[in-house]
Amino acid sequence: MNLNEEVEILKRVPLFSKVELAKLKLIAFTGERMTFGPGQEVCHQGEPGDAMYVILGGVADVLIDTPTGPLQVAQLKKNGFFGETAILCDAPRNATIQANESLLTLKISKDMFYRLVSEIPSMAIEMMRELALRVEDTNRKLSEATAHKAA
Repeated sequence: MNLNEEVEILKRVPLFSKVELAKLKLIAFTGERMTFGPGQEVCHQGEPGDAMYVILGGVADVLIDTPTGPLQVAQLKKNGFFGETAILCDAPRNATIQANESLLTLKISKDMFYRLVSEIPSMAIEMMRELALRVEDTNRKLSEATAHKAA
């Protein structure tokens, strides 16, 4: 995949949809392309977070450690992103991300992420929007699980 193809994909990622072309090229150029095979972990719950990832192709499972083993709580597809929470909060990864099929990602370093968020207000707003949607989805799932357990 060449730089122009990556820029085209980044344009379709809601987080970057309002970012000017020159900055998209910078993101694509400075990001590290990483490929993972089916079942391979991108990052593991509890590890320190040093970067975020944008999915350029493929599907990844979001897994949470439980006493009975990993539990899949979500799936991420092309144009999705993950890892931002660990670098925003300077906290360990809150989930394991595992390739469900061949997965191509763009790894964006913590320094570049902070630079982008500070220089591009629309990106910060989209990040807040996505985080709020994820919290809402988690709350809905918890409510459904609690209601199901009580029944």
